[in-house]
Amino acid sequence: MQNKYIYGLSAFIAIFFSLTASSQADLVICNETSSRIGVSIGYKDDNGWGSEGWWNIQPEKCQPILSGELVSQYYYLHAIDYDLGGEWSGDHQMCVKPESFTIRGNITCTKQGWETAGFLRIDTKEKTNWLIRLDDDSKNP
Repeated sequence: MQNKYIYGLSAFIAIFFSLTASSQADLVICNETSSRIGVSIGYKDDNGWGSEGWWNIQPEKCQPILSGELVSQYYYLHAIDYDLGGEWSGDHQMCVKPESFTIRGNITCTKQGWETAGFLRIDTKEKTNWLIRLDDDSKNP
């Protein structure tokens, strides 16, 4: 198995991304904290822009978020720490809701009654599978 690591999205965010050479093609999130986390993602596919959430990932567990070959170079991530607070967020604004959601389209969130959250842009280098590791050191306070 061959792994690549790309370090740092900014001075305050140090999320580790890994390429995995498995036969399964997925977008997988690993929770490397001692807390439960909630994950939402954003993406652009053949149907336009979309955001989805929340996947609840237990401490020290990995979970596939999207199954099958990835169809885009860029995916967007927003995650929250349910137990200790803080989040993994970035500069790309997308729509979210407090409960489970799937939102399609490039629309104004507040006009629809939804919230806006900052998402990190994840560059998958056009690979068909990607693994994202979230840890306490990469979390925004």
